[in-house]
Amino acid sequence: MIKINLLENSKGKSKRGGGGPSMPTMEMGDMGSPKLKILAVLVIAGLFNLGYWYRLDHQTKAIATRMKVAEQKNRELADVKARFLERQTQANNYKRRVDVIDGLRQSQTGPVNLLAMMGETVNNTEAVWLSKMDDQGTSVNLEGTALSTDAVANLIANLQKTGFFKTVEIKETFQDDTIKDMQAFQFTLTCEKGKS
Repeated sequence: MIKINLLENSKGKSKRGGGGPSMPTMEMGDMGSPKLKILAVLVIAGLFNLGYWYRLDHQTKAIATRMKVAEQKNRELADVKARFLERQTQANNYKRRVDVIDGLRQSQTGPVNLLAMMGETVNNTEAVWLSKMDDQGTSVNLEGTALSTDAVANLIANLQKTGFFKTVEIKETFQDDTIKDMQAFQFTLTCEKGKS
């Protein structure tokens, strides 16, 4: 309990002379027992711990909420990833099929180009006719008839000028005795394809 004395000093005047009013004084009573002090400290510490626990609990709930949102997003992204991988597989299969088709088309044009070049070369060489052409992959075998050996030589020169063949060699040539009206030569050529 706190007491405040606002009255004059009861003993009378002070020794210093003057009878002025005296200053009020405050008396601090008993501040309580040590048990009360310990109880007050424990209550304050308990309130502090309760506030700290409330804050941690609030953070735990916020983290749990964010985790649920993240897990939901993760499931959605896993679905998107699965669909993407499926589409990527389909795209790869489609690309592989297109590449196979393009390769087949290029393989188709190889013989067509060979036949077109061969037809043009034979047509531009006089007195030569082909009776057989055999494509062996790396080489082409030609059999035909010519009216002279010079016509066979011209055909060889024209085939070399095309740039389609690395080498053009004559295997054999002989005069055909079955044709009585004119002179005719049977020939066989081997043409090695160039790298293209």
